[in-house]
Amino acid sequence: MTPQCDVLAVSATLCLLTLLCSHGAPVSPTGSHLMLCQSHTRCGDKFYDPQQHCCYDDAVVPLGRTRKCGNCTFRVCFEQCCPWSLRPQEAFVVKVKGQKCALAPSLDDRVCSSVSWQRTG
Repeated sequence: MTPQCDVLAVSATLCLLTLLCSHGAPVSPTGSHLMLCQSHTRCGDKFYDPQQHCCYDDAVVPLGRTRKCGNCTFRVCFEQCCPWSLRPQEAFVVKVKGQKCALAPSLDDRVCSSVSWQRTG
């Protein structure tokens, strides 16, 4: 090869590399688009990202979603509301999700009244 061809080949290679690299790094899709290599879980017939949502009553809900449990509030993705009627005014217990409701309340559980009232007198 002649020196003129070598310069032309190097120049063409540099131009091609500059053109390919000028567009920057690929951008990941956001919103409703899921990449195939991401971990995702199903809730019924819908996929969701477990780092942002959970499946509760066959619906995809945000991790921060709460519900009432007697006079308490519990986080539906991490806790569960269990009926408990050993005492008249303490009818519910909030337990960590996955624990059996039939187990006796532990120090980590919250006992909730069925109605929020205070005795005066």
